[in-house]
Amino acid sequence: MTGLASAFRVLAAAAATLLAVTAAAPVAQAKPEPKAPDEFVALRSVDPTIIQEMRYPTAHNFMGVPVDGYRRPLCILTRPAARALHRAQTRFLKQGYSLKVYDCYRPQRAVDHFVRWAKDLDDETMKGEFYPRVDKTRLFADGYIAEKSGHSRGSTVDLTLVKLPAAPALPFPPGQTPVPCYAPQAERFPDNSVDMGTGFDCFDTLSHTDDPRIQGTQRANRQFLKQTLTDAGFVNLAEEWWHYTFKPELFPDTYFDFPVARRSVAGH
Repeated sequence: MTGLASAFRVLAAAAATLLAVTAAAPVAQAKPEPKAPDEFVALRSVDPTIIQEMRYPTAHNFMGVPVDGYRRPLCILTRPAARALHRAQTRFLKQGYSLKVYDCYRPQRAVDHFVRWAKDLDDETMKGEFYPRVDKTRLFADGYIAEKSGHSRGSTVDLTLVKLPAAPALPFPPGQTPVPCYAPQAERFPDNSVDMGTGFDCFDTLSHTDDPRIQGTQRANRQFLKQTLTDAGFVNLAEEWWHYTFKPELFPDTYFDFPVARRSVAGH
């Protein structure tokens, strides 16, 4: 019995040592998600009348999959940019139109996802709709994809106009036969916006705001959008009729990576 008791004492001592070491070891914890600075707000808190059709949390975009970092279909912007959109929306509403946003703040992890996709030359799932005339090897050289985006600074927005009363926006049916983004409006995806000559995110020179081939009602719609937003303090990117940045930017040199989620701007 003496030998057995001695063995139990050794085992008990070993167990106590193991418990002490385990207790002293640091507990691994998940890194908390970054939150937005106080200067960022959800657009709906500033203007709930602006229509939101956020494309990147869905599969209806040029990659064909939801984009990293978009937890909710939510437009987040710096407060000055959101207030400027509200001023523009007030003018549009008086004339029977509403703004509709496709994308607002974009986290850096989403931009990184774009870059990874662009480098995968075998993935051309959405080519037929979004870049039918562009070789995927040219996406970086032609400026369609870049490693940094002004959207990540928080004052850039992609948008269009909708004639009121707004027709219902139809869901995107996966697997449908793709129609080029520059096809006549009646043939393109049934977006409920006015005719701008191409769809949103159309990788084509026809998307250049002042492309001379865009005439008539399409050109008038682009100029109507541009003039009103310019009056509100926004600057258009000449290569994309839908892309506007409010100036001066609050964060001209900072590229944020907090997720697009309600908690990112909770309490702002």
